[in-house]
Amino acid sequence: QVQLVESGGDLVQPGGSLRLSCAASGSGFSINNMGWYRQAPGKQRELVASITRVGSTNYADSVLGRFTISRDSAKNIVYLQMNSLKPEDTAVYYCRFYSNYPIRYDYWGQGTQVTVSS
Repeated sequence: QVQLVESGGDLVQPGGSLRLSCAASGSGFSINNMGWYRQAPGKQRELVASITRVGSTNYADSVLGRFTISRDSAKNIVYLQMNSLKPEDTAVYYCRFYSNYPIRYDYWGQGTQVTVSS
């Protein structure tokens, strides 16, 4: 059974930085796609950033230029470097490891809280 464990969430002042990490345990294979999502109170979960096996990235417009997603494929770890944080970035952040081909899987982490406040 694959489990994802996130870390790095914290309380930070506006303009500050955080780095989130998400590691997979129990997987004996290389992960195709990795992503970070977030859910603020009263809002739907939304995609923040994603990265493919070959390193292609995709970002939400709201974080473009401030957040950077990266991965260590050998260790099945995904990172999210968050700079210039704003109060509207406050949310629970979830990592996701997923694939549709050649095998199908979809794993989620338990979430880590990021709070941006002075």
